[in-house]
Amino acid sequence: MDLSLPRLRMLRELHRRGTITAAATAMHYTASAVSQQLAQLERDVGARLFERRGRRVQLTDLGVLLAEHAEGILAAVERATQAIEEAGESVSAKVTAGVWASVASGLLPDALTALARTHPGVVVRSRELAPEETAAAVRDGELDLSFVIDYSNYPMTWDRSLERAVIAVERLYAAVPAGAVPAASVTMAELAEHPWIMSPARSHFGHAARLACQAAGYVPRIDHEVEEQATAMAMVSAGLGVTLVSDLGLALRPPGVDVVALGDALTRTVSLAYRTNSGRRAALLLVVDAIRTAAAQMGLGADTALPAPTPPSTPVPAPTEQPADPPSDTTQHATQHSTGDAAPPNQRTGAVPAATTAPAPETLGSNTERLGLT
Repeated sequence: MDLSLPRLRMLRELHRRGTITAAATAMHYTASAVSQQLAQLERDVGARLFERRGRRVQLTDLGVLLAEHAEGILAAVERATQAIEEAGESVSAKVTAGVWASVASGLLPDALTALARTHPGVVVRSRELAPEETAAAVRDGELDLSFVIDYSNYPMTWDRSLERAVIAVERLYAAVPAGAVPAASVTMAELAEHPWIMSPARSHFGHAARLACQAAGYVPRIDHEVEEQATAMAMVSAGLGVTLVSDLGLALRPPGVDVVALGDALTRTVSLAYRTNSGRRAALLLVVDAIRTAAAQMGLGADTALPAPTPPSTPVPAPTEQPADPPSDTTQHATQHSTGDAAPPNQRTGAVPAATTAPAPETLGSNTERLGLT
């Protein structure tokens, strides 16, 4: 019997998530590709691993048994890989890291350049995900480590199977149209009269921003709900509202935007999460150290003082405001990055609307047919 590790990973994800579609999404494959590989696994085993129940394909008792053994097999492979990496005279390994836009463009380039000079055998491959997805991807073995964030007013609940290394602490600022807030600092309460540009509530950043407004005693008027920080800052520049921005988001500030310190002292902590059983992996620790060093060199290290706020530009007369239309629902962008993710200068709430049409049933063929979706 020849058991393929990639197919065992797919079986494990099907067992964990319950549907081929969910397993495929988690592994960044198409459902048809996963179903084809699972059908091949069934042929390799020579026994029935799947059966159809209603609209879903489910594991048989034998399929569950193999999936449970797959957990141990894959964990053993990871331990063996770690042992081989650490046994050599120099560290040589591939590490897959989950990132989002601000850290990918801000912290990662300098860190990986330095790492390549000191440890050329360590190859880091990055995958860009929404901040809300990264920890689960590490837990499920899709990534070796990933950036995660905690907001001072919205801490994360941590999975016991994960450890984390704190990399940086960022201050949050108010990004406002030039001249709209002539003072050097502003409170969240003082921004109550302004229209807001925010991430969706389902994102960590969007939920933290809403909580900050609520703590100041109001529900924000959100005229524009966008995913990308570049979009939010461009809207601020056009005078369409105000938003929050972190240190790693300051470099995308276009002309016409003032960055003002918040009297409410909101911060977010950027960490690297990794599985507990891989915490001693030499290559992983080298990557963590390189990224932590890059953050410290930017003045964002966990043990450094928070940076001074960027002073506002010279106030200019505010444009004449037209009566605002009533807030309307906006279409959410398909991209998966939270507002606040941009390059540097030198659980959760928000229900996703249910599908209006029922998903196609998952179908199970014979051992000689493709296991897939109709």
